[in-house]
Amino acid sequence: MTPNTLFFIILAVFIADFIFGRYLSWLNIMASKNKLPIELEDIYDNEQYQRQQQYFRTNSKFGMISSLFSFSIMLIFLILQGFAIVNEIVVGWQLSPVWSSIVFFGILYIANDIIGLPFDIYDTFVIEQRFGFNRTTIKTFVFDKVKALLLTTIIGIVLLYSIISIYNATPDYFWLLSWLAVTLFGLFMSLFYSDLIVPLFNKQTPLPEGELRNKIEAFASKAQFNLKNIYTIDGSKRSTKANAYFTGMFGKKRIVLYDTLIQTLTPEEIVAVLAHEIGHYRHRHTVKSLAISLPFSLLLFWLLGMVLQSNMFAQALGVATATFHINIITFGILYTPLSMLLGVVQNVVSRRFEYQADNFAKSYGLRNELISSLKKLSADSLSNLTPHRLVVFINYSHPTLYQRILKLNRD
Repeated sequence: MTPNTLFFIILAVFIADFIFGRYLSWLNIMASKNKLPIELEDIYDNEQYQRQQQYFRTNSKFGMISSLFSFSIMLIFLILQGFAIVNEIVVGWQLSPVWSSIVFFGILYIANDIIGLPFDIYDTFVIEQRFGFNRTTIKTFVFDKVKALLLTTIIGIVLLYSIISIYNATPDYFWLLSWLAVTLFGLFMSLFYSDLIVPLFNKQTPLPEGELRNKIEAFASKAQFNLKNIYTIDGSKRSTKANAYFTGMFGKKRIVLYDTLIQTLTPEEIVAVLAHEIGHYRHRHTVKSLAISLPFSLLLFWLLGMVLQSNMFAQALGVATATFHINIITFGILYTPLSMLLGVVQNVVSRRFEYQADNFAKSYGLRNELISSLKKLSADSLSNLTPHRLVVFINYSHPTLYQRILKLNRD
């Protein structure tokens, strides 16, 4: 195979991935016109349903435009050998191989962030504002961007420096050692994310004493679940949409409730939502998901290790000899089809886990409360209730609301 042939394969994979993504979006738009199942008819009245349809189509159209713009920029960049041009600029600065790669990726990240900034602004201050979701001020938006940039810079430099240093020191065992480093970093973040990252963007406060906390603690005791850390988060500073999540492992377990969730659901419904989250823990879904994802990431690093020293992978993008950063760009594009297939497998497993967590809540007599909460959350966020089956199969980590209700209503 010649570098030219590989270049056209890269183009073909990139274009095919874009076309397939747009095809899935079109299928979803067509499916959104389907009549709602009887189980979902009480979620929206006629006026609300028309508003939901408008919100969905507005986001779909915006997604089409933004993805087409990004695709066009990337396509031009590939054809005009933009990666080779950026590489030539970085090489001219005569940095070490490690810092050359870090600066190369830094330039691409900043450029991508600048290109995407107008779309982020429009999405937040036009679309979300128009439909009554946005509560982000300009000051919060700017501060979020600055903090995200600084955080990404710090974490990115540490990870890239470690991985590239491993590659330079021992290329034969790069795939294994880098996989171990990334895995350990992921475990560290899962344990300390709420303590280190969340406070940079949101205020977390312990859930105060009262009816809600009493009901949560009573259920946790009934389910024999050791729960001490229950927090609320000021999600309303950015959006009216509600959420809750369970984070951490071992002694770092924490349940976090958005203040908007507390405003939207009754205490009984919140307990049902938390029962679902506790169900994930009781079924060891976090550990099982980790056990499934680790072989996939190991495969990624093994394949990456095989191509990092290939001159042809660099030459396909217009660079004469292999470099870490150029080869990883080439590999990233070519890995897309396999990444999608592995993602489908993970989503299939994830949807199964969601059913099990729902069933856990149901086993404690919370079926009606869970269904009611799911319906309220869907209505509150103007969710699309009739996504296409293929879109669900490929992209959804959760079953649809309709599928979950059907499962919950089975004896």
